[in-house]
Amino acid sequence: METFSFRKLSLSKQYFVSLTSVLMVAVACYLIANFVGYRVIALILLMTVSVIAMFFDMRPVLVAAVLSALVWNFFFIPPKFTFSIRSAEDTLMFLMYFTVALVNAVLTTKIRQIEKEANRKEEKENTLKLYNTVLNSLSHELRTPISTIVGATDNLQTMADKLSELDKFELVSEISKASLQLNRQVDNLLNMSRLESGFIKPKNDWFDANELVYDVINQLKDNIKNKPIHIAIKENLPLFKLDYGLLFQVLHNLIHNALTYLPKYAVISVRALCKEDKLVLIVEDTGNGFPEEEIDKVFGKFYRLKSAGTGGTGLGLSIVKGFVEAMKGTVKLENMPDGGAIFTVEIPSELSYVTSNSKQ
Repeated sequence: METFSFRKLSLSKQYFVSLTSVLMVAVACYLIANFVGYRVIALILLMTVSVIAMFFDMRPVLVAAVLSALVWNFFFIPPKFTFSIRSAEDTLMFLMYFTVALVNAVLTTKIRQIEKEANRKEEKENTLKLYNTVLNSLSHELRTPISTIVGATDNLQTMADKLSELDKFELVSEISKASLQLNRQVDNLLNMSRLESGFIKPKNDWFDANELVYDVINQLKDNIKNKPIHIAIKENLPLFKLDYGLLFQVLHNLIHNALTYLPKYAVISVRALCKEDKLVLIVEDTGNGFPEEEIDKVFGKFYRLKSAGTGGTGLGLSIVKGFVEAMKGTVKLENMPDGGAIFTVEIPSELSYVTSNSKQ
């Protein structure tokens, strides 16, 4: 992060602030000159120039350094209120101060420029690394469904008279699944783009948590198949006033992530409850859990677990975090003591206890 915002000031404002700072410090030093001595004041003024050099461009800093030397000479070195210096020791000290102030100003600004260049270079390298990660992920994630669609379509077109109705049905099913997979990846990219641009603005409306959970499960039915999944929704839940679309994507990504990476024996549990004035959504499993050293990284953009196989863009959990935070909520990942992991989403919401018909 940039140090404050002083570097964004115009050059004229930098001159004004730097010169004013030196004069204000000089006035303060003048009030205590009889107690600390003029040699200590030289160190205070030198420190002031050093601080100014941390924030401003070189020319205002050099002018501040020259001004501090002249002020120290005129107001503090005996005889006061004159630029003449009688003792050889004070003359030498003044010349050393003048030299050190200028060198300090130049070196500090140069060091800052070098650091800025190093940061720019590091940022560029990280951008290139992220760019390569995105390309590698997308090249696999998009190529696979596209290849499936092209292959199945080609078979339907060139071998229509040789295919049985069952074969045609299976090819159409493959096209449908690949299209959904392709659509999911495009949605993830669009959602991430919305998050990056700050375009996400929740549109809150009343909804039933039962309906939310079962709608997500219904959309994921082809992924679930025979995988064990347990739904536990607390009875007599109120209606919540939140963005249904964002919550749908949050829960969808959490469950889809579990279905994709959990071992076959693992059981997934989805819970919804009301805690104080918050909607709480919980997705837990009996799998292997997450490596402790990677738990804090899983919500990062394009981050994938080191142990994860091929596939996946690393956007799903990042979108979860972004959408939840857009609704002023929190999402937390923890490993279970007996194995497995638990994602907990808590979002503050208006509540209504009007009776509603929940899906069974």
